[in-house]
Amino acid sequence: MSSAGQPQVEYVECGLEGIFSALDAGLPGEGNQLRQSKRPAENNHPGDGKRTETIEIVIAPYLADIAAHRDNVGIELDEWLVLKILSASYRHVSITQISTRRHLEQLAARQPDLVFSGVKYFSFDGRDVWLNDFLDLHGIAYVASDKAALDKEHDKVRAKRIMQGANVATAKFFSTAPEEHPNAESIPLAFPLFVKPVEGGDSRGVDADSVVHDIEGFRRKVHDIHETHLSRALVEAHLSGREYSVGILEDASSGTLRAMPIEIVAAPNRNGDRVLDFDIKKQDAEAVKQVMDMTVHAQLCDLARAAFRALGGKSLGRIDIMMDHENVPHFIEANLMPGLRKGYFYRGCVLNLGMTYEEMILTIADNGLAAHCRYSQAG
Repeated sequence: MSSAGQPQVEYVECGLEGIFSALDAGLPGEGNQLRQSKRPAENNHPGDGKRTETIEIVIAPYLADIAAHRDNVGIELDEWLVLKILSASYRHVSITQISTRRHLEQLAARQPDLVFSGVKYFSFDGRDVWLNDFLDLHGIAYVASDKAALDKEHDKVRAKRIMQGANVATAKFFSTAPEEHPNAESIPLAFPLFVKPVEGGDSRGVDADSVVHDIEGFRRKVHDIHETHLSRALVEAHLSGREYSVGILEDASSGTLRAMPIEIVAAPNRNGDRVLDFDIKKQDAEAVKQVMDMTVHAQLCDLARAAFRALGGKSLGRIDIMMDHENVPHFIEANLMPGLRKGYFYRGCVLNLGMTYEEMILTIADNGLAAHCRYSQAG
């Protein structure tokens, strides 16, 4: 610890086996960095077939309640699994926990070739430092999108307006708060409606009461979102068709976008509606299917690519889509930092590309490095 009580970055030099032994022994502590950059001489030679780029897996400190939601983390990584996967192909891979501004400055000074991270921002002395924008300033490659794109997808109203401007189909909508639309005559859309928070991911605030059929249900749901989630409500014309999620993976060499659609099927709730709500996602109770209809597959891919580009997404993302009663696909929302555990993005990779989990992680890392080179060459 420093004299000011702040942890210092420590370096533990060891091979992969030693790193996992350190994990069993309780390391790393806050502010520590575990590195592989000095492997035993017999394993660290040009003939080992490994790439020589340096990769740091950057994580934020965990909250006291390790299961609590962290607003500053977009992708919750299993960092030790990612370390193991990347270490099989790259010679210099490490995990870095950023706890202070000094840790971030030290990261910039080290100039790794790639930062593999799901952190959106760090807060120091009441000010937020957005990681990927910080890395851009220092010429360091990273995975996922920058703050400008993340801001667009985070505000669902803004994202839908961007879709309208890009001629991407999305349900008619408006936003509201308690008392702004006090009676049925003041509501600009016809029932049934779908009501959810303007901000937030993982279907927080979405439940069986999100589909509303009358003014009483509308008022209750808008009030619940205001009180429970401290958010305005996004109100959309209810789309009654099938639900899909489309993973997007940017190609390393060309910048083209590979789209990977899957169908998501939730069981009918107590009202008879199929709503992919927070509890269903948490319990992994929904069914995930391959999209076999090639016409639908193509429609989903085209819409997802257009939405991703309109938001300014980079590297990877996920676009959620619903069909209306005439089977026309509509943009619902985007996630430009999709989960990299075995969720929808991974299942899209499996069902569309036949990728293993290891191949997915390596592809994301390779794309981050290649995209950085491409953007740099383009100025």
